[in-house]
Amino acid sequence: MPDLPDIETATIPTARIATCVRWVRHRDGADPVVFVHGNVSSSPFFFPAMQHLPDRFRPIAVDLRGFGGTDTAPVDATRGLRDFSDDLLAALDALDLPRAHLVGWSMGGGVVMRAAIDAPDRVSSLTLINPVSPCGFGGTRGLDGRLLSPDGAGSGGGTASPDFVRALADGDTSSDSPSSPRSVLRAFYVAPGWDGEDEEMYVASMLSTAIGDDNYPGDSVPSQAWPGIAPGRRGVLNTMAPTYLDLSGIVDIEPRPPILWIRGELDQIVSDTSSMDLAQLGALGAVPGYPGADVAPPQPMVSQTRSVLDGYTSAGGRYREVVIPGVGHSPHIENLPAFLEALVPHLDGAIRG
Repeated sequence: MPDLPDIETATIPTARIATCVRWVRHRDGADPVVFVHGNVSSSPFFFPAMQHLPDRFRPIAVDLRGFGGTDTAPVDATRGLRDFSDDLLAALDALDLPRAHLVGWSMGGGVVMRAAIDAPDRVSSLTLINPVSPCGFGGTRGLDGRLLSPDGAGSGGGTASPDFVRALADGDTSSDSPSSPRSVLRAFYVAPGWDGEDEEMYVASMLSTAIGDDNYPGDSVPSQAWPGIAPGRRGVLNTMAPTYLDLSGIVDIEPRPPILWIRGELDQIVSDTSSMDLAQLGALGAVPGYPGADVAPPQPMVSQTRSVLDGYTSAGGRYREVVIPGVGHSPHIENLPAFLEALVPHLDGAIRG
């Protein structure tokens, strides 16, 4: 990872694992804002946002287990995202932060929601950037996230591209293959037109991902239901399988922090027509044997999130949805000014109450 003069990095012992934490120097007395990255990435994806956050905030980023500089500990997928959220809360303890603003991107959005469900009194505000659906990733239909198959077929560790996993394991920094991390960054993490600034840093961040059944992507089991694979019990992608992940309990937490939901208009990863949802790919003819939309409709990921957050409002909470035009899955690097224009007033409003 790059050595940036205003970003400090340390690996800190916690009650669970040794965790890599990065922060902007000379902000010790400011209000803490903790950034949690997504899948196949690590905290450097937040460096531009951290560096440009006003001085009244203390930006801190945490690497999740098996990513960046944090221990490559095994992930128990049967706990959903709780291995990650428990690690996050343990890191806050080690940093002596009883409360913080939590900002989560993609899978990290699910991690901070899980932390808020389990410890709502520790959350000053929540910001969700293109978050995983509260119903998980893949294998569900409808706003309530009903399973397409009882075993969660179409989700989990077996849905990853073997070529992409191999490229990560090989440390491929080229753009020779559409499955290389650099090519995937350009094709899926961002929308066309991204300026490519700090691309080398982001590719290195992706390549920090620990590969294997206990980490990324995780294991899988055969299924009698299309597409013939179901989630295993270990590893990253299985934490988001709908058989293990249910974040709808966010509706019932007390106290209810304000929630900001930021998403890119052109996101191809978390979408009602996601390019990484096997049901969507099947409907497009890219996965053999597709049984049709009556049996396996594409997962309405964004609509599921909106449904749960509407329920949060009905229960007495409040949220704001901000759609940033022209950007994809990573609005915090694709259009930093628009991202900060949404984030900073949200943080200020939470401080004022």
